[in-house]
Amino acid sequence: MIRRLLISLGALALLPLSAFAQAPDPVRLGWLASLTDAALFIAIKKGYFRDERIEIASTEFRSGANMVLPLGKGDLDVAAGSPSAGLYNAISRDLGIKIVADKTRSSPGYSGSHMIIRKDLVDSGRFRTLADLKGLRMALNGPGNSNTATVNYALKSAGLTYDDFSFVDLNFPDHLNALDNKSIDGSNLVEPFASAAVARGLAVHVASDDRIDPEHQLANILYSAQFAARRDVAVRFMRAYLRGARFYLKALKDSRFAGENADEVIAILAEFTAVKDQAILRRIVPSGIDANGAVNIASLQKDADFYLSRGWLEKPIKIADVVDESFVQEAARQLGPFR
Repeated sequence: MIRRLLISLGALALLPLSAFAQAPDPVRLGWLASLTDAALFIAIKKGYFRDERIEIASTEFRSGANMVLPLGKGDLDVAAGSPSAGLYNAISRDLGIKIVADKTRSSPGYSGSHMIIRKDLVDSGRFRTLADLKGLRMALNGPGNSNTATVNYALKSAGLTYDDFSFVDLNFPDHLNALDNKSIDGSNLVEPFASAAVARGLAVHVASDDRIDPEHQLANILYSAQFAARRDVAVRFMRAYLRGARFYLKALKDSRFAGENADEVIAILAEFTAVKDQAILRRIVPSGIDANGAVNIASLQKDADFYLSRGWLEKPIKIADVVDESFVQEAARQLGPFR
């Protein structure tokens, strides 16, 4: 009996250490695979999720709205997308979705959302200030999202209302062709398309979201109800995500990717996104992000109130009730202060 036991222990000793390692927890992630997903790309590439025993299975979506149903059904664990009227309407149907962390915000000097006006309209004097938005035809990417809220705040700052201009709904890449053929007068456009339009001489940059609405919350990390219930892995996910966000922040300097980690972050973005030309990535204005993942609840509420005023929300929503920062706060506490 003792001999058999010794043989068994000897056989176990010959097994690789990996046989005893705990299997990673799978996490199904929905994202747009856009520049604003930088912190997630970094966390994957740098092995931060692997450090937390998490295996990411990502699915790319065309819009944040398309993630809502699978997230609500539990077919996705985590979504990285923009808050919108569609999201809030879904949340109001008791799907259990929670906004859990910041993903993109318009910090001073860092905003990936820009208002541009056709160059010929600026050169002719038709557009000089934001008050000249009146009567223009602007391209947006659909009603009821942070893009439309930005334009609304720009109009209000000039004493105008949302009804003082007209808009056309276009996917962001199509804005450049519309500027070129003059079927639109301007656009509120994200990077890298905004910088591309200016570089091609199609448009002039006239305002950015960080000046129109400082600290505007543009995108968030969301958890399904089922994933939030897996608290240990949900906190570990957030710990890896925050490490990615902090690495990203160290790449920022002077409203560009020019900080100490810039070269590595640019290479990661070129690998994970459709923007393969690193020279373009060096020219764009990066988005901001909070080092502790804090959610700007007041900003989200202001946007939601605007959506309600336009009839895009089915009923009023109290944003504080659909935000759960406990995961990111615990992760930030465990990581310590950002340096």
